[in-house]
Amino acid sequence: MTTPPIDRSATSRRGPRTVPLLIPLDPDDAVPQYRQIYNALRRAILEGTLRAAARLPASRVLADDLGVSRTTVLGAYAELAAEGLIVARSGAGTVVGGVRATEQQRSPAGADGSVSGPRLDRASDQPVGRAGSRVLSERATLRMAKAADVVAYPTRSFALAVPALDVFPVSTWSRLAGRRWRATPYDLMRPDDGQGYAPLRRAIAEHVLLARGVHCTPDQVVVVSGALQAIDIISRLLLDAGDEIWFEEPGYRSARGLFDAASARIVSVPVDDQGLDVAFARRVASDARVAFVTPAHQAPLGVTMSIRRRLALLDWAVECDGWIIEDDYAGQFRYDRSLVPAMRALAHPGARRVLHLGSFTETLFPALRIGYVVLPAELLEPFVIARRSVDRQSPTADQAVLADFIDAGHFARHIRRMRMLYAERQQAFIRLAARELGSLLRIEPMPAGMHLIGWLPPGVCDACVAREAGRRGVEVVPLSASREEADAAAPQGLLLGYAPFSATVVREALMRLAEVIHRVAAA
Repeated sequence: MTTPPIDRSATSRRGPRTVPLLIPLDPDDAVPQYRQIYNALRRAILEGTLRAAARLPASRVLADDLGVSRTTVLGAYAELAAEGLIVARSGAGTVVGGVRATEQQRSPAGADGSVSGPRLDRASDQPVGRAGSRVLSERATLRMAKAADVVAYPTRSFALAVPALDVFPVSTWSRLAGRRWRATPYDLMRPDDGQGYAPLRRAIAEHVLLARGVHCTPDQVVVVSGALQAIDIISRLLLDAGDEIWFEEPGYRSARGLFDAASARIVSVPVDDQGLDVAFARRVASDARVAFVTPAHQAPLGVTMSIRRRLALLDWAVECDGWIIEDDYAGQFRYDRSLVPAMRALAHPGARRVLHLGSFTETLFPALRIGYVVLPAELLEPFVIARRSVDRQSPTADQAVLADFIDAGHFARHIRRMRMLYAERQQAFIRLAARELGSLLRIEPMPAGMHLIGWLPPGVCDACVAREAGRRGVEVVPLSASREEADAAAPQGLLLGYAPFSATVVREALMRLAEVIHRVAAA
């Protein structure tokens, strides 16, 4: 079926700059209608019929014009945006993105009528090396069609690691920022020494003592641009090519990619209801150099490492001169009982071999990009030197405002408020899921964190559900993406973020997710 020229002369209901799209749809075609829309728009963009910055109709408008559901149009827009062919711009709606010349060359159509993207057939065309390819492959396994969010929602439904920005105390933060700029403007323009703004390091040292039981001096704290930057620097400092590292299975996928890029030999250690199986790890790789754990709230399963396992891990660190990277993921968001102390807070000789990581990205807001690491004394200078070589510092102004925010007690109050709010939203999410999904997805409460796990019925592929849901504007991450290798026999589940979403958003997204699971299960 050929695609006729798209008439750009008419004026749409949304204004003269919006392109009216005349796309013929064949209801008898085996190709789904969202895919027919995607194919027609992709071909028009690559052939130049739709040029860069051309404005597309809103999803509701196009759905009405074509006589299809809005979900169908959102699916097509999601795939196009995932490829970078369309983008959403504030105040301008959805427009055609910039397309490189090589992408505008016509490619043979696939079996379903789609136009394939450009291919790199020669080894010399590959722009990255082997280490870079490993990082990209780790990220590619998590790639979903995420673009319907910018059409439908400010935040993607069920996106992970997104806090409730709607209740962040913006006025308080703005007042502190304004006061800083009025009182000490030149201090905010100067760089720090690479270790971090001294008043912020002092505030963090006091905070981790009160909230996590970690005793440290401000000199042991280094401010970083989030936990992943700390992991990246640590991996290059501590690991040589071929060194073994214990890694939770399933585990934090982004961290695995960084260790893999450092050419470490990753030893996958199973996680049970007590956390990392230390006895198993010692049997298979007792000479490991590093252990990476998320003991407070294991990512992604959410279990808390038992005190017996923690002590066993500290024993190993002392006996084998190993290092423990403790990512304090969701350590402050517990709903069932008092906070569990950090591993570095335990009265054990091995605690001095623990590198304690924390971040304000999830507790405050993602754009802040400020985290910290509490380091053993012998690693402090090497870490700071390495940090300076890759990233001189985090912005001084943001560090200063954050220091004031903590010192004035606003941070502690915000955390308490978020604990109550997230506990309420988790309960509401579970109630709505039971109503909309029934037996399609089994969801159990979690004692901490900002996400839930939905367990799929036997035989239903979680990656397949995640891909199809992404095309409908619902972002769910398959549990299988957190495993080293795909295992069809392993329990299949979906990671569902709930913290920033209202009941209305949750209900609509769950309805779409139910349709997706039905479709995948029937395939």
